[in-house]
Amino acid sequence: MTDAPNEFGDVPPGCFPPVPGAPPPRRPPAEPEARSASISLVAVDALKKYFPLGHDWSDAARWVRAVDGVTFEIGRAETLGLVGESGCGKSTLGRTLLRLIEPSAGRVSFEGRDITRMRRSELRPLRRRMQIIFQDPHSSFNPRMTIRSALSEPLRIHRLVESRAQETERLETLLRKVGLRGDALDLYPHEFSGGQRQRIGIARALALDPSFIVCDEPLSALDVSIQAQIVNLLLDLQGQLSLSYLFISHDLRVVEYVSDRIAVMYLGRIVEMGPSAELCRRPRHPYTHALLSAIPPLDPNRRRARIVLRGDVPNPVDPPSGCSFHPRCPRAVLDRCGREVPELSDGPPGGEHQVACFYPMD
Repeated sequence: MTDAPNEFGDVPPGCFPPVPGAPPPRRPPAEPEARSASISLVAVDALKKYFPLGHDWSDAARWVRAVDGVTFEIGRAETLGLVGESGCGKSTLGRTLLRLIEPSAGRVSFEGRDITRMRRSELRPLRRRMQIIFQDPHSSFNPRMTIRSALSEPLRIHRLVESRAQETERLETLLRKVGLRGDALDLYPHEFSGGQRQRIGIARALALDPSFIVCDEPLSALDVSIQAQIVNLLLDLQGQLSLSYLFISHDLRVVEYVSDRIAVMYLGRIVEMGPSAELCRRPRHPYTHALLSAIPPLDPNRRRARIVLRGDVPNPVDPPSGCSFHPRCPRAVLDRCGREVPELSDGPPGGEHQVACFYPMD
């Protein structure tokens, strides 16, 4: 089977290559006043996830600090983009939010309820409302199970269908919703292309009618032309179903287009967070500025000064003292940055732009 034509429209020039179809208007970002007035769907407070790594020569415990004190909120029908280098803890954070990985400390509230201290029996009804789209659409499916079996399994676990006919009708509706034919249910994952498998992964996430979905780098395993189709599908579904997304990626161009707000992560911490257009237009943290400088300009005749950070990403087992970015930061002042840990603080008056830096860029 080949990838379905792009029924969901195009994206602005420069983000993705052109694809056929009429471009629908992009869903406007939620107004800051509306977000602050509404109750957050997901609230994360000082969340940590440390992985044990045994003991060193002095018998002191060693830990990988994958997520190290992260705080943010996601409103209803809002997309928070999470961006950073590979290994910074993005995927671990997404899975910890859903308690696919147990947190080491901190709190995650979903629909006003603290899920970090719930027993499994209490958490099970809420799992219908929280789903995930995995990075690799090939390895996320059992190759020995048909698409029917893969999609019907959550429906049977949560007892949402009463007959085989009802199940078939619901699954065919799911496939049509993601742009696939309903008669593909009895095929196996290897009979689909990568883009189609990811559409099936999205259908599986939608099967239980969730309100929050973690999109864990859902585009990184796909061809660029197919990425545009999947992005447009996610936006279209969000408009129809009022979904909230945590959209994880290392590509700032995609994140800027998809997200209402962006959080930039470095070595397990969020170093900058704000409205997507403002953050990409006026980055305040030196790390964000360096990430943006790596994006090729849309105009091939225009040159952009590339900022090359010195050194390598520090070891999360033994992170630097003070600000974890200070060994690579061109603006660091060792007397302060090497000793004190900056916290996220508000930017200009009246804005939502936050930065964890003692000497942010103007």
